[in-house]
This record gives sequence, structure tokens and C-alpha cells, in this order.
Amino acid sequence: MANLKFAILGTGFWAHFQLAGWMELGGLECVALYNRTRSKAEALAQKFNVPQVYDTAEELFDKEKLDFVDIITDVGTHSSLTHTAAERGFNIVCQKPMATTLEEAHSMVDACHKAGVQLLINENWRWQHPIRQFKQILDDGKIGRPFRARVHYCNSFPVFDNQPFLKDAEQFILADIGSHILDTARYLFGNATSLYCHTTRVHPDIKGEDVATVMMQMGDGISVVCEMSYASRTEIEHFPQTYVYVEGDKGYLELGPDYKVRETTSDGTHIRQFVPPHYSWADPAYDLVHASIVDCQRDLLQHLRGKKIAETTGEDNLKTAEMVFGSYQSAAAGTPVHF
Repeated sequence: MANLKFAILGTGFWAHFQLAGWMELGGLECVALYNRTRSKAEALAQKFNVPQVYDTAEELFDKEKLDFVDIITDVGTHSSLTHTAAERGFNIVCQKPMATTLEEAHSMVDACHKAGVQLLINENWRWQHPIRQFKQILDDGKIGRPFRARVHYCNSFPVFDNQPFLKDAEQFILADIGSHILDTARYLFGNATSLYCHTTRVHPDIKGEDVATVMMQMGDGISVVCEMSYASRTEIEHFPQTYVYVEGDKGYLELGPDYKVRETTSDGTHIRQFVPPHYSWADPAYDLVHASIVDCQRDLLQHLRGKKIAETTGEDNLKTAEMVFGSYQSAAAGTPVHF
């Protein structure tokens, strides 16, 4: 089967790891990179032996023959680049969050439908190895019918050191990590029917919120609370691990620190550990997340090759976007939002 040719748009922090993830899969050829600051694209091109570099996306689109583009630019450019790529007939993989507004997200999906191209979202959090194993155990049903759950992502990691632009984001933790956490809640428990959100800013030198709590009704009536914070110093924090706690009518299931899953029923507590794979190119601080990139992109690649429907299509991710922007709406108004 011929290699799929693709270009990456945006060569910041995450591009290094997404490109390495694509190369881990094989059957792909990155033929071009775009970045507004050409020197950044040149540095990444040299590292990965990418033959062409551009400092305008339009020139790249004019000159390259591509099977897809991977958009890893800042969220403010996602919509315009998606519309332009769709008009040129390129399939699109787009970094999360999909867009700056729900209206933009819908327009991106509509444009790709109209152009007859694929829109896929590189939403990797749900692909973390411990979370995938937790889902399988949950679905096995030994704890019975889930009626309450909590998804916990709270730590004091200095996220602004690697991504200083986040300090200036008017919408921060819900748009950035909330896109991941709320999508993971959807993966585990189904779509939200209602939510109520409260946000707080603790760091004094940032514009957006760095703490958010979202309470939802999901799936078949399970109550789910998602806790997110980059301002919490706790004994159990292990960045970037996500903890999940589920109560069922026959038991309790927990994904806790160090990738350990505890399943408690009338038979006692059974403990298993699901350590994620390690890749030599991963940043040790983000090892868990970077490993999930490979599995997510494998799913996207199978979609692009026509072998299956990816989990995180643009159309599916609209449901996550509705939860993210619904959370902002709820926090601003102090009232619940219903879907």
C-alpha cells in the first residue's frame, strides 16, 4: 500500500511529538512543514528529514500534493486553515480544541462535508493506555450499574513553562485540558444531557480560568463531576495522570495514581496496574500523553485508509465542543445548560 503524504501546519511544542507519533506508525511520508516563523519549521524539518518548508500555508497548498494535512497551529487559526484546506480537497487532521467558538466548529464540519473531505480531531486523551483498560473493566459490568462518577485532573504542574502562550488565553483550562477531560468523560459514560460549571482563576498572572468544576448528567442518568486545576498541590498529584472514580450498584472502580485500577465488589478488592508504553522520543514529563498520541493517530490513519470510522471525527467532537462551550456559558450565567 502506497505511503500517505501529509504536511504539518504549525511547528510548536506539540508538533515534535505528533510528527514522531506519525512516524512510529509507518506507511506515511511527511513532505512539508509550515510555520509563520520559518526558522522553527526549518529546525523541525532538519530533525525529521522533511524536504520542504514554507512560511505561508497558501504556498504549501499550491505546491504540494497531499493526502491530508495535520493542523497543529494555535486554535485561533484552526477554522481558517480547515476551510482553506477543504477547498483544496485535502483531508484534515486538526489539533484540539477544534475551534474558538461552537459556531466555528460547526462551520468547519459543514465545510468538510460540502467539500467531500474528512475532518478528524487529534483528541488523544481518551487513548491513554490506563484509561482504555479502565473502560474495558467498567464495561465488564462487575460493579453493576454506574450511578455516580468523578474524573479528577488537578495538579501544580508548571504548564506555562512549555506553553507560555496559555497565560494570555482568555479561555484557558476548559478549552485546553477541559477538551480532553470532558471528551474522556463522554468516552467513559456517554453524552451529557445537562451540566453546571463553576470556574476560578488562582494564578494572578494569567487571563483565563485555571480551575474548573463541571457537574453533569450523562448517558443513562449517571452523575459525573469533572475536576480540573493547574493550581492544586496535593499528595496524590502525578502530572499528567487522570484519576477516575466510579460507584456502581454492585461495587466501586478506581483509576488512581501510578496507573493502578482498583475494583471493589462483594468479593473484595482486585488491583491491577496498566503502565503505558514508552517511546524514546517522548518528553519524560509528558510520557503518558505522548504514548497516547500513537494510538490515537493509528485510529485516525485507519480512517484515512478507509478501514474504519475513527472515534474522534469532527462530527463526533462537536459533542465535546458543546460541553466545553456549554461549560463557559454555565459559568458565566450561573445556571445549568441542557442539551
